[in-house]
Amino acid sequence: MTKAGFVSLIGRPNAGKSTLMNSLLGEKIAMVSQKANATRKRSNAIVMHENAQIIFVDTPGLHEKEKVLNKFMLDEALKAMGDCDLIVYLAPVTDTIEHYERFLELNKKNIPHIIALSKIDQVSQEKLFKAIGQYNKYSDYFEALIPVAIPRKVGHKDLLDTIAKHLPESPFLYDPEDLTSELVRDIYAGFIREAIFENISDEVPYESDVIIDSIEEDNHIDKIYATIIIEKESQKGIIIGKKGETIKRIGKAARLKIEELSGKKAYLNLQVTVKKGWTKDKNFLKEIGYDNAQQYS
Repeated sequence: MTKAGFVSLIGRPNAGKSTLMNSLLGEKIAMVSQKANATRKRSNAIVMHENAQIIFVDTPGLHEKEKVLNKFMLDEALKAMGDCDLIVYLAPVTDTIEHYERFLELNKKNIPHIIALSKIDQVSQEKLFKAIGQYNKYSDYFEALIPVAIPRKVGHKDLLDTIAKHLPESPFLYDPEDLTSELVRDIYAGFIREAIFENISDEVPYESDVIIDSIEEDNHIDKIYATIIIEKESQKGIIIGKKGETIKRIGKAARLKIEELSGKKAYLNLQVTVKKGWTKDKNFLKEIGYDNAQQYS
């Protein structure tokens, strides 16, 4: 008997969903940032655990903002919640219970969920037990509560065991050797965006995006040509930096991430272009891959 199913990772912005997905997979395929709202689209990781194939779906954080892009991001999270077999709600132990209560309101289809109580290594036992007590008031709503410490992989096996227990019987949906069904160009674009978040402060990362123009592959080196989109002329200088130093740092950081995943050398060519108001431009958002963006007002 085998099991398979889709498991959505849900939580507030910057809760650590992408970090958890990468950690459970054992490979870095999703961009990670300390800044909120870095994840914009759904992505997945295929984790084999004993007789189960778990397809984790990483999602943007649950939040409310006015830009068309932000509305798209929230809708991505809500669609992932409604389309999956099981939800893992990631709750940092330092969070207030209001975030979880908001999630319960948004889980319209009452999809079964597990709470992963994270960052348990950062608080005292007393605070941990207090947090568990807060969530236990809602024990009728969740299937299980699993304490985890992501960097140390504490609780990972318990989490995977519990997820597998709640998945439907099914043949595997993907080749067991696959790590993800994501396109390579989308993963690489995420790595470049991550490098921007790492090297640029303020609002510029939130008003930037990356388009992979082309990828040329051979046995020894991949050549990736990409364009960084920003909203304002003033941001172009910030991205490029004095004598091109900043864009060199961005390119180097992204290239190393790409090489780690691909296992071979990479050449990365980055261009910068200004598209004023792109985060509010429904047609342009659809053009660069934010499907259904035109429906948001």
